[in-house]
Amino acid sequence: MERSRLLAEITTWLTGIACPHPLRVGIDGIDTAGKTTLADELAQEIGATTTHYPLRASVDGFHQPRAFRYQRGPDSPEGYYADSFDYGALIARLLQPLGPGGKRRVETAVFDLQKDTPLYKTPQVVATNAILLCDGVFLQRPALRPYWDIIIYLDIRFETALERAVMRDKAILGSAAAVRARYLQRYIPGQQIYLANCHPQQFAHMVIDHNDLSNPTIVSWRAPQKC
Repeated sequence: MERSRLLAEITTWLTGIACPHPLRVGIDGIDTAGKTTLADELAQEIGATTTHYPLRASVDGFHQPRAFRYQRGPDSPEGYYADSFDYGALIARLLQPLGPGGKRRVETAVFDLQKDTPLYKTPQVVATNAILLCDGVFLQRPALRPYWDIIIYLDIRFETALERAVMRDKAILGSAAAVRARYLQRYIPGQQIYLANCHPQQFAHMVIDHNDLSNPTIVSWRAPQKC
């Protein structure tokens, strides 16, 4: 499928869902699956409509402090899965206020990863016709699953993830070897814990084969049971 057609179909689908509160869409997948790219593209498409407007967020804006994230060691896959993000803040300050009975007063990020410090921003009030597009890893953990109205899961092979990681992170980590070591020791095993425990493809409303960014394929698609 051409990427432009995919974006148009997803946009038509999301904007056609009747929901009494802002639609909360999680874009899930392993590292380097293309979650941020898809969320940004959908935000642009939805922003061009006259009926809805996009609200962008990422789980990266809800990181735990560095000392907490690495308390099991910097290479621990268990630490990556269990300690990386502040899910309580994600729920209380973003997802729950957008849901049924929520006041729609939200914060789209609460932590600066680069500075390793909390963010203090004035919460914004969101209109009922907003569509939240939140990208990130581990979005279908049991604690989070009840707060999503729609989950889109981007499926890629671990080999693809590693290739993309080398291209993206080589300058940050210093070498291709350092990137591969980091992913093979921490990130990929951490994702394997997630896949084994949460079965994200099984519960997603849409699964997209995202190995070829220019030619993605919808693997499965189902309507939400309720909103």
